[in-house]
Amino acid sequence: MKISIVTPLGKIYEGEIKEATFPGVEGEFGVLDGHAPLVTNLQPGIITLKKDDNKVEIIAVNWGYVEVTPEHVNVLADSAVPVSGSSESEIAKAIEKAKQLIREASDSDALVAVVESKIESAVRNI
Repeated sequence: MKISIVTPLGKIYEGEIKEATFPGVEGEFGVLDGHAPLVTNLQPGIITLKKDDNKVEIIAVNWGYVEVTPEHVNVLADSAVPVSGSSESEIAKAIEKAKQLIREASDSDALVAVVESKIESAVRNI
């Protein structure tokens, strides 16, 4: 299935994926190809994308909306930070940017701690 993640500054990610997990306002939820149509709000958290080759991409978002159709997913986020890079220092900088984005988006220390933990855990599994 195709996915597009866009912020006011432009596209953050576009491509083919096998599955995705989103931080919905009513809880985390997953999407697979052929998913029933859905539109919902996103809360601060991380979007996890699993590609067809089983590689994982992680993107932190502060808030936004996701539209799911059976073939395509559209994400409109206020701000997003891809947690990726070609070197350890680039990845470390991306992790810090992602953590800062979440801290600025949420006044809940518990949510910030959970999201930061998920970011660290997800990066170790890449």
